[in-house]
Amino acid sequence: MRILVSLFLFLTIILTSCQKDYKNNNQRQIISLEKEWHFINNDIEGGEQPGLKDNNWEIVQVPHDWAIKGPFSADNDAQNIQFVNKGVKQTYTLKGRTGGLPHVGVGWYRKYIEIPDSLSGRRVFIEFDGAMSHARVFLNGKFVGEWPYGYASFGFDLTNKIKFGQSNLLAVRLENLPESSRWYPGAGLYRNVRLVFTNRIHVKRWGTYITTPDIDQGTGNVVIKTIIQNQTGESGVIKLITEIADHSGNIVTSTGTQETINSETEFEQQLTVEDPHLWTPEDPQLYSAISKVIVDGKMVDQYITGFGFRYFHFDSQKGFFMNDRHLELKGVCMHHDLGPLGAAVNKSAIRRQLKLLQEMGCNAIRTSHNPPAPELLDLCDEMGFLVIDEAFDEWKYGKCKNGYNTLFEEWAEKDLRAFIKRDRNHPSVIMWSIGNEIREQSKPDGAEICQFLTDICHEEDPTRPVTAGFDNWKEAIQNGMADIVDIPGWNYKPQYYKTIHANHPDWKMYASETASTVSSRGEYFQPAEIKIYYTRDPYHSSSYDLEFPWWANTPDVEFMAQDSCPFIAGEFVWTGFDYLGEPTPYNIQWPARSSYFGIIDLCGIPKDRFYLYQSRWSDKEVLHLLPHWNWEGHEGKPVSVHCYTSFNAVELFLNGISLGIREKDPTKIYGKYRLIWDNVLYEPGELKATGLDKDGNVIIENIIKTASFPTKIELVADKKTIKANGKDLSFVTVRILDKNGVVCPKADNLVKFSITGGSLIAVGNGDPTSLESFIAFQRKAFNGQCMAIINSGTEASTVTLTAESDGLQKAEIIITTNN
Repeated sequence: MRILVSLFLFLTIILTSCQKDYKNNNQRQIISLEKEWHFINNDIEGGEQPGLKDNNWEIVQVPHDWAIKGPFSADNDAQNIQFVNKGVKQTYTLKGRTGGLPHVGVGWYRKYIEIPDSLSGRRVFIEFDGAMSHARVFLNGKFVGEWPYGYASFGFDLTNKIKFGQSNLLAVRLENLPESSRWYPGAGLYRNVRLVFTNRIHVKRWGTYITTPDIDQGTGNVVIKTIIQNQTGESGVIKLITEIADHSGNIVTSTGTQETINSETEFEQQLTVEDPHLWTPEDPQLYSAISKVIVDGKMVDQYITGFGFRYFHFDSQKGFFMNDRHLELKGVCMHHDLGPLGAAVNKSAIRRQLKLLQEMGCNAIRTSHNPPAPELLDLCDEMGFLVIDEAFDEWKYGKCKNGYNTLFEEWAEKDLRAFIKRDRNHPSVIMWSIGNEIREQSKPDGAEICQFLTDICHEEDPTRPVTAGFDNWKEAIQNGMADIVDIPGWNYKPQYYKTIHANHPDWKMYASETASTVSSRGEYFQPAEIKIYYTRDPYHSSSYDLEFPWWANTPDVEFMAQDSCPFIAGEFVWTGFDYLGEPTPYNIQWPARSSYFGIIDLCGIPKDRFYLYQSRWSDKEVLHLLPHWNWEGHEGKPVSVHCYTSFNAVELFLNGISLGIREKDPTKIYGKYRLIWDNVLYEPGELKATGLDKDGNVIIENIIKTASFPTKIELVADKKTIKANGKDLSFVTVRILDKNGVVCPKADNLVKFSITGGSLIAVGNGDPTSLESFIAFQRKAFNGQCMAIINSGTEASTVTLTAESDGLQKAEIIITTNN
């Protein structure tokens, strides 16, 4: 019998963002609380009290990140750390560790909600997908509950505090403490908030758990556990009808169960689906279970749960298999912020990130180092990404003074159980990660804590393995932690894969965090050479992808280790995108304020490294040349030329003259995955590469030309038609061109924007040292490019974005919004 891991996805139904649009019926209603929140970034005494005047507070829309608007400052959450160097204790100030944005402090949110008398007798719940952080919730001046972990989803029952037929005041106090994070955490109600109205008999929140224990000769067996809550105070006969629908909405099977219950009761049902369509990364087919609660012949609740049929296993010798097919994990680690948009969740922005990663050949995400937004997992289910769902960056022993270590004893079990119950049904999720580089690896009680957390995961979901990312491999093995988790993940240990495997041949393993190569998009420094934790003025790392911190390496080193170790199931690169904060190697330099690790820059423009991974991970024909070919003042001097390519052989030409053919050499780390022409003497003109087949025929070519002076602007939108729902976005790349249409690779022109028919909600350029505002109507180009992000609005219209810069021909682009 093949184990078929159970999976399902909770489908959030948003009926409206207007708090007054309530339907008078007996079924579940979900009201998104988005608009008309009153906000102040200050600690106000009595901020929860209805009598407090808040008419001068800012009116905001949730999801909302109060800190992203800035301003940047080196003093914002500057963190002092100590190192012992040659026996001498030294103190360093990390100025941009959490992005240099004003996320520390207190914020109050208040919203007035009118609930009609017709809904009295219903149960009323509030749900938060996440609130950063230390949330305290009040209704009509009375304390409702608290949840301190900023990445956790949580909710409370408001029924006994609601005033039906009157205006109710919902108030939320949030507080971000200093030195509580190693990266930019965001601030505020940065994820979605909703009210849920149910009958007094209803399916509990996260109350369905679907497993598909086996597939036998094309038949899928489904076990569904459903928790029904009876809050009437009386016993009653409850009938639960469960229908399973395929991706087209056709009902393929159903069953019914009837019981008498007087409180909270779990129903267990078994169904069979003939010839189920398996969920795969290439073809992510989803099913849905429709749970209908019937009382006295009437349906009083309906709860929809998405799920997928698929099974997988890890093999100690051959890696990862899904649906009996070997599959290499081609993954990236992802922090939660969305660059210029900050931490405020936007599904359109997340979808764009995943599309870019998919284009690169990526098939897996590690949610570093915390529970992700539900929208990310929904999209991974839909688009076919595999997910390592990670819970914590700290346990008892902290990395930050006010980090999760201050919450662990009281909250770890609550957070972990809630996290798994929320996410255990997503077909995309393949492992639970209980920690990243946990300090307990070297502590005597590390194994005990690890066992405690692993047991919780197994209790809540025995169908998936438990993992953790270990950077201290020797001590994690010695104290037993690596053996307690089902599958140990190794952070930055390619040189030890074979040693660990030889000592533990039965262990199933993967690379949980790799590379950490640093680069600034479009910045190149000669000569191209390996540099470890190297800093230079003007605080940029070279895009030759040969620079990295002391613990890390280049993509090429990890590729070589993966190729020689088939027992390693794959890798998760640090990171898919640049993120706010942690500007290694410029941790003590200012104005460095965002990371250099990303394969794609902060605003979503691919760096050169994107094409190196694409040449390895995808089936595309890749022929990418670097650097640019504008080296004024460097005439006659050597320039290193690299080519990231899927072709085994490439010929390089400079101004029509061949500089020779290079072929990949499997014996050389820097010859197997990239081709290099060192000491190309620079002269302006045209650099051309041709990709050759095995017979020497030219298949494709790539040309880089020397650009002349900037003369015009080009605007390119990722989507020219977007939905008029107030949430859909168009990302418009701004390029500075010469008269021949060649991108000027060093251009830093200030571009000013104007817009009609829509909203310009953010700008960016991918420069990790820029202190320009993300919400301004202007942005300097960084190495010839920047980005403008347009919001759709709520009415069908034509949006016109105009970009102008002194001395340049302006550009316009039209984006259509429709319903």
